Amino acid sequence: MTIPRWLLRILWLEDRALSKLSGGRWALPNSSGGSVRTLFLHTEGRKTGQARRNGLYYVEDGPNLVVVASNAGRNDDPSWWRNLKANPDTEVEVGKEVRMVHARQAGPADAKRLYARFVEGLPQYGDYWKRTTREIPVVILEPR
Repeated sequence: MTIPRWLLRILWLEDRALSKLSGGRWALPNSSGGSVRTLFLHTEGRKTGQARRNGLYYVEDGPNLVVVASNAGRNDDPSWWRNLKANPDTEVEVGKEVRMVHARQAGPADAKRLYARFVEGLPQYGDYWKRTTREIPVVILEPR
């Protein structure tokens, strides 16, 4: 079952508020009882030029931050990923820190390894993979 988009938006608003109030130290609990780190990705709309800010779960991989363009298992890429492909140099907020990053899609071996870390932290990511017919992009945000 896909979570309705309106419910996702409410949860993201709550998570954003909790993260902002705590300086990124707290986040909403996940289904396995742990917590998931959230970053806020800034992109520019590829058609409108409007500034966008999306809350995304992430894992760290050395100096890189990694996000997944799962779109909750839907068959189309999320808008933030299409915007990021058009302009891969951007910034992210991690707690109170703003980092300048360059985005690139992970190769097959890295994607498999990194996606497994998302599934470990949030088991529903495994369901997303099964639910969609597209290859879910794993996106590496490298410091610049």
